Parts: sequence; C-alpha cells; structure tokens
Amino acid sequence: MSLEVYASLLLFKAGKDINENNVKKVLESAGVKVDDAKVKALVANLEGVNIEDAIKQAAVAPVAAPAAASAHPKKEEKKEEEKKPTEEAAAGLGALFG
Repeated sequence: MSLEVYASLLLFKAGKDINENNVKKVLESAGVKVDDAKVKALVANLEGVNIEDAIKQAAVAPVAAPAAASAHPKKEEKKEEEKKPTEEAAAGLGALFG
C-alpha cells in the first residue's frame, strides 16, 4: 500500500475530509516527500467510494483465500506416512513372538 493510501485511511479514521490538501498535510507532517500526481490520482479515485465498505471487503478477502488453500491435506499425508513404519515394525515384532 502506498503512503498516500495510508494518509487517506488516517484521515478517514479521524473523520476528516479526504482531499488533496489534507493528504498532503498528513504526508508532509510525517516527513514524506509528496508526489502531487499520486495524491491527485488517489483523491480522484476515492470520489464516491464508501471507504468503510471497502475496508470491510478488504478484510474479508484475505481471510477466505488461506482457508481455501488449507495445508491440512499435507499434514494428513505425513501422518499416514509416519504410521506405516510403526505398523511395519509392529508386524515384525509380532513375527518374533509368533
């Protein structure tokens, strides 16, 4: 995420207007060199966007992706592989006492 986006989120959380002047002030107060083109583009792209809804959607999306790509099948495969040598060893011991 760019610093301009962080500045706009800070303004949003503070209840301030997200406009070029405010974004520039936030960046300047943090000692960041302001890129006027990026600020202008960001403010233009945020026009009409419900930021609260966008934050909620962004928070849900990453959670769903890892759940779909779960590592559980790999763990189950390892458990099966670990059991095989134990079962073979038990069968070998059984043959000794036959």
